[in-house]
Amino acid sequence: MGKRLRAASSDLNGAARSSSVGVCNVEDKVEIGVKASRARWKIRRHYRTAARYNCRMIAFYTQASRLLDLPGRVFLPLPWTAILACAGVALDQLLGEPRHAHPLIGFGRYANRLEQILNRDRLACVATTSSWRAFGLRLAGLSAWMLAVIPWVALAVLTIQRLPFAAACILHMLLLWFALGARSLRDHLHPIAQALAQGDLSQARALTARIVTRDTRDADETALARAAVESALENGNDAIFATLFWFVLAGGPGALAFRLLNTLDAMWGYRTPRLLYFGWAAARLDDLANWLPARLTAASYALCGNRRRALWCWRTQAPAWDSPNAGPVMASGAGSLELQLGGTARYHGIDEARPQLGAGSPPVAADILRALRLLRHSLTIWLGALLSSAILALAWSAAHA
Repeated sequence: MGKRLRAASSDLNGAARSSSVGVCNVEDKVEIGVKASRARWKIRRHYRTAARYNCRMIAFYTQASRLLDLPGRVFLPLPWTAILACAGVALDQLLGEPRHAHPLIGFGRYANRLEQILNRDRLACVATTSSWRAFGLRLAGLSAWMLAVIPWVALAVLTIQRLPFAAACILHMLLLWFALGARSLRDHLHPIAQALAQGDLSQARALTARIVTRDTRDADETALARAAVESALENGNDAIFATLFWFVLAGGPGALAFRLLNTLDAMWGYRTPRLLYFGWAAARLDDLANWLPARLTAASYALCGNRRRALWCWRTQAPAWDSPNAGPVMASGAGSLELQLGGTARYHGIDEARPQLGAGSPPVAADILRALRLLRHSLTIWLGALLSSAILALAWSAAHA
C-alpha cells in the first residue's frame, strides 16, 4: 500500500512539473490533466482504504481489550485475592468435595476417552517403539493434554470476563473450592488412623488402597502408617498449597488449571509400557507447575516442626528421590515430624526400592494425625502470610495515594 501511494505521488508531482514548464500543446495539457486526476484518485483511494483498515483494527483491539481485561478480572488485587483465598479455604473445610456427581469424574472419563483415541500404541511394547514413534506418542500426549486442560480454563476465563465484578469474585471462590482438597485429604486419612488404632488391619488396608497406588494387601501397621503419612505430605502440596499458589498468581482459572493438570499427571504420568511416552507431557508439565510450590511447601513444613532436621533431610535426601518435587516435600515433612519414611514399597506387584526419607522412628497410627496437624499449621502460615501481604499492600497504597 505504501509503494502504491509513493507511485501515485510521483505521478502527481511529475504532472505538476510538466504543467509548470510551459507546455503549450493542448493534447499534452489534456494528457497531463488526466494523469494528475488519476494520481489524485489513487491517493484518495489509498487513504480511504487505510481509514477503513484503521477503523477495523481499532474495533478489533477494543473488543479484545474488553474480552481480555485480565488485570481487572482474572488477576485480582492482592487484598481481594487474600479475602477470596480465605473464603475458598473456609468453604472447603465446611463442605468438602462434592459427594455425588463430582466434576472430576466427568473430566476423568473425558481424559480416558482422549487417551483411547490419541494413544495408538497403548498396547505396544516399549522396547519395539522407534525414536520417531516415541516422538509421535509424546506429541499425541501433549495434544491430548491441551485438549483436556485448555478448553475448560479458557471457558473459566471468558466467563469471568463477562460477569460483573461481584459475580466474578464468587466464581473465583467456587473454582478455588473445587480445586482444593484439604477437607477430602482429612476425610480419607483420619479413618485410616482410627482403624490402625483399633487394630483393624483389613479395614486400614482397604482405606489406604483408596488413596495410594501401592499394593496394600499384605501391608502391616507400619507400612500402612507410612503410606498414609507419605500421602498426607505429598498430597498436602498438590491438593492444598500448590493450588493456593496458583490461585494467588492467576485466580480461580489458575487453581482450576493446576487441579486439572495434576489430575492428568495422576492418570497418565506412569512409566508403564502404555503411558511411558504418551504421559510424558503430563508428567513434565506437572513437574514444571509444581516446582516452586513444592519448595514453598517444604519450607512451611520445616517451620512447623523440627526445623533443623527438616532442612537437613531436604538438603541431603531429596536429590536421591525420583520425583523432583515430591522429594523436597516428603523429606522436609519427614524430618519435621522426626519420622523414617521411604524404603521398599510394592507397586503393581513389583517391589520398588526407594531411598530413605527423614530421620527418626517408624510411623504409627498417631503419626497420621500428626501429619494432618502439620498440614493445618502450614496452611495457617500460608493464609497468615497472604493476609499480612494484603494489609501491607493496602497500607502502601494509602500512604502513596
